[in-house]
Parts: sequence; C-alpha cells; structure tokens
Amino acid sequence: MTRCLVTGGAGFIGSHLTEALLAAGHEVVVLDDLSTGREANLAAVLDDPKLTFRRGSITDPMALNAAMRDVGIIFHMAAAVGVKLVADDPVRTIETNIDPTDAILRMAALGKQKVFLASTSEVYGKTDKALWSEDDDVVFGPTTKPRWAYGASKAIDEFLAIAYHRKYGLDVVIGRFFNTVGPRQVGSYGMVLPRFVERALRGEPLVVYDDGGQTRCFGYVGEVVDHVLKLMATPAASGEVFNIGGEQQVSIGGLAREVIAATGSGSEIEFRPYDADYGPDFEDIRHRVPDLKKLEKTVGSKPSRPLKAIIDEVIASMRVT
Repeated sequence: MTRCLVTGGAGFIGSHLTEALLAAGHEVVVLDDLSTGREANLAAVLDDPKLTFRRGSITDPMALNAAMRDVGIIFHMAAAVGVKLVADDPVRTIETNIDPTDAILRMAALGKQKVFLASTSEVYGKTDKALWSEDDDVVFGPTTKPRWAYGASKAIDEFLAIAYHRKYGLDVVIGRFFNTVGPRQVGSYGMVLPRFVERALRGEPLVVYDDGGQTRCFGYVGEVVDHVLKLMATPAASGEVFNIGGEQQVSIGGLAREVIAATGSGSEIEFRPYDADYGPDFEDIRHRVPDLKKLEKTVGSKPSRPLKAIIDEVIASMRVT
C-alpha cells in the first residue's frame, strides 16, 4: 500500500477522502491548519495507526516540506473555498491557491510523486453554455469583481499542473468539482445545501438570492471521492482534466422547496438581492451543468446518486449533530 498526503484532509471533502484511503489500507498524512477544516471531521479515524495528522498550513514551506517527505501520492485538496470567503477576502484566496500549489507541483516533479489537484467548476467562469466540457473556453468577469478571483487562481493552478506534466513528466490528474455536498459540509462559507438544511431544521426562513432560478447540479461526496480514487488508479488520466459531479439539475428556489418538504419544516423562502450580503460587485453564474462523458469514458462510471437521497442524508447528519 502507498503512503499518501492529503492537504486539507480535515476539510469536508478531504476528510472523506482520508477515510477512504485508510479503509483501502493506505498510510495517510493529513496537513491542515484547521482554518476551515475541523479535527472533528476525522474523529472516526484519529486513532488509526496509519494516520498522521499534522496541523500546519500549505503556505508554510517547512510544514509542507515535512508533510511531503516519503509520500508516494499527494491529494492536494487544500484551498480557499466558498463564495462568501472568496468575496470577503480575495487576497487570501489568491495567495492560498497559487503559491503553495506551485511548490507542491515543483517538489512532486523532483520527487517523482503522483498528484491529484482538486480544481473547481469556477474555472469555467461565466460561460453561458448549457453543458460545460473540459476543453471549453473560460470566460471570466472583470478584475474589478472579486467573485472571479477564485476561478482565476484555480485556472492558474491547472495551467501550472499541465505545464509540469508536459515539461517534467509529472504524473498529475486534475479534477474539477461541481457543488460537492454531503455530511460534514457547513454553510458558513456560502455552501447552499447545508445552509438551507440548518435553517429549515430551526424553522427559519431560507434565504434565496435573486429570483432563485439559478440552476446547479450536486454531487454526493462519497461518489466524488470514489471517482477521484478511480482516476488516480487509471494511467490514461495522467495529465488530463475531468469534471466530477452530479448531472441532476435543480434551481436554487426548487432546492429550497425540496429541503423544506424533506425536513417537514414550516420555514418560508426569503428572496434577497446578492448585494445585500455579498456587496455591489458580486456576480453569479446562472446555470452550471457538467458534461461527464470524459469521466465516464475514462473510468467507466460517473456520480449518479439522486438529489433527494443526498438531501435526506444531509438532513439526517445534521439532526444528529
């Protein structure tokens, strides 16, 4: 079995990935500064002798060097995430996403280590295509709109990863996540499903921005992690970019109604303009739907869990906590 590093391994997706790697028999080193992750996310595996938890930041070269030592595979999951966090602090977004990624790729190329780079659908920017494919053009808004700092910084990460692959032969796979959801995700940074569920369970109004007609697709975290591992086990995926997420479309207003129905809540829907919470410079994307043909062709499957089942599991996990 392999010794793996998971940056951001105490985060939402990172903790699920850490559990999956340990369950498969791998040794895992987690590097996380707990700025958005939580040690409680790893509660079920903290006593596993195959797990080493290092509290530290990917922006700290010494911590990063120590964590990368003697590992064969690096899952780079750490990043500044969440619409709210990005809008509030674009400087942190850019600094956290670009320089540490370059350092990881450079050291991995020297050490012949394999890398999974977690990217995002935000890389597509504000394209108006109905279905987003990996080779589509990216269309960002103006630099005066901090909304685009995240997508632009992750696009730079992707450029770097592909450049290291082509110039130095780095074995790297890039996964663009589309609205990954499931247990342990929190709504503090703008994530819509946990935010809706939290408020519905308290009987509070569910805040829907604009007219609620924006459409999204949600991928269950367990399936997302499964497909990350499948890609890393597939030699043909090296040097390639893959969309990873669900295909079932739902409007944000429709999602709010489904959450209210599933919780049996008396909550109402409160429509609110974006600038009330995100400022006058905020821009959003109307529709976001991944084309999963490349993923399915490469590994033979794609995430398919129905949205209702995902909502029910998130509700159940939040009722417990």
